[in-house]
Parts: sequence; structure tokens; C-alpha cells
Amino acid sequence: MKYYNPDKPLNVREWLVLDDEQRKILVSDFHESTEEEFQDAGALTMHSFMHVVVENQIATNVDLVSETVTKLVRQGLSRHEALHAISAIIVEDIFDMLKGTKSEFSPKKYRRKFEKITAKRWRKGQY
Repeated sequence: MKYYNPDKPLNVREWLVLDDEQRKILVSDFHESTEEEFQDAGALTMHSFMHVVVENQIATNVDLVSETVTKLVRQGLSRHEALHAISAIIVEDIFDMLKGTKSEFSPKKYRRKFEKITAKRWRKGQY
């Protein structure tokens, strides 16, 4: 895989041949070629790794991830925006665990968040 574009579906076979660092570089290269602004290199690195996490889940058929991206795109989000919505759900769970407000991962609650999110809710900042 030579290029990454979050608005295009992955070539799963090519994606899975790469290691996560190579994937992160491809994602970072894409974002550096756009007008997107990041506070610093650390923000770009974290952003890129979240793309990698979501794309890895899509590539390995993690329950509901691909379906949720498809649903959000059907509702009007770009694929790139849909990846950000999925990332937000993942980051929220990680942040809650780090804060200590959540002690363990709940697959049931995680699944509900994917079922509940819509393009309209995402645009309102509700997910």
C-alpha cells in the first residue's frame, strides 16, 4: 500500500500486510497533505493512531464497526468523518478508564454506543 485516503475503503489485504507504524505513517502523510491543522506533532500522531485503530477494526471485522461506518456514510457523513465518530467513541471509553470513572470495558455499552450514534447526533456532538 502506497497511499492512504480515509474517504476511500481500504484494500484490506494491503493494509493488513503493514505493521501499525507503517499504517500510522501513511495516515500522517495523508493528513500532512491536507489543509487540516494540528496543534503539534503529538496531536497528529495521536490522530493518526486513532485512524489506525479504527481501520484495523474494520479490516479485522470487529463487531459493528464496519456497519456503523456504512450507516454514518449513508446518513451523509464522509467516510473520514465516520472514522472520527468511531474514534470518539473509543477515546471516550479509554478516557473514562484513565479518569477512574470506569473500571472495566463493557462490550454491551460499547455496542449500544455504535447502535445509537447517527450522523445527526455526531454533528451535534452527541455520541
